Amino acid sequence: MWSRYIFANSIDQISMKRPTLLALSAVLILSSCVSKKKFVMLQGSADKMTADMAVLEADLNRCNSAKASLEATNEQLKSQVAELSTTNAALLNNVGNMVTLSAKESENLERSLESIREKDLQIKTLHDALTRKDSVTIALVTSLKGVLGNMDDTDVEINVEKGVVFISLSDKLLFKSGSYVVSDQAVAVLGKVAKVVNNKPDMDVLVEGHTDNVPVSKPCIGDNWDLSVLRATAIVRVLQNDFQVAPGRMTAGGRSEFVPLVANDTPENKSTNRRTRIVILPKLDQFYDMIEEGMKEAEDAGK
Repeated sequence: MWSRYIFANSIDQISMKRPTLLALSAVLILSSCVSKKKFVMLQGSADKMTADMAVLEADLNRCNSAKASLEATNEQLKSQVAELSTTNAALLNNVGNMVTLSAKESENLERSLESIREKDLQIKTLHDALTRKDSVTIALVTSLKGVLGNMDDTDVEINVEKGVVFISLSDKLLFKSGSYVVSDQAVAVLGKVAKVVNNKPDMDVLVEGHTDNVPVSKPCIGDNWDLSVLRATAIVRVLQNDFQVAPGRMTAGGRSEFVPLVANDTPENKSTNRRTRIVILPKLDQFYDMIEEGMKEAEDAGK
């Protein structure tokens, strides 16, 4: 009986707990359903995170690669900057040297230009002096041709050589053969020459005697040297005594047979070589004074 009681009591207790068990079972079933859905959701999230992580890792790798490339480029740029700095320093140094050289070269150039200006001034002064002398020479030639224009060209010849006026008088006009006595006709010609010479007191007169190569056979004349000198001094005496040409302006000289115009191989050529030259030339000291005066005037004008 006691056993039935216990059994019945157990049955009752079980009967009483059934709703609770059912409830727990329902909860467990529901919990099992909820956990599976959450698991599925979490699994999806995990897959997405894995995919995102893969993308981020790829991006990270690209960034790292870009970083490495930028770092390499940066090193290259640093190297280039260093090289440029060195080059710039060298250029600045060269510029400094060039400035120094330019200053020296400018100074040298200025000295050279000053020297050139001085030389140009000297050349201009000399040119002006020569021009003035040439003007005097032209006027002299014009005067001589004016007074001697009616003479035979074979007896009187007027030339200008290197700025000097030459009057060449033939032997047949001046002297008889082997003589140094001036003919009357020659005295008239010398008078005309003296008139022009006296109008040019700043010029000197050189009289040169020339002969051919025929030896002199007169006892009072040693040779052609003597004959050429005697003829030159005879002309000078006529100019001095008859026409008052200042003796201090005149020089007499003999050239003998050694400055011929043509070969002494025919009578005509020998006649050509027998001549007397009257050379009218400016006084050298006056010519130099003319140059110095011109240079002084140019220097004063440049100040």
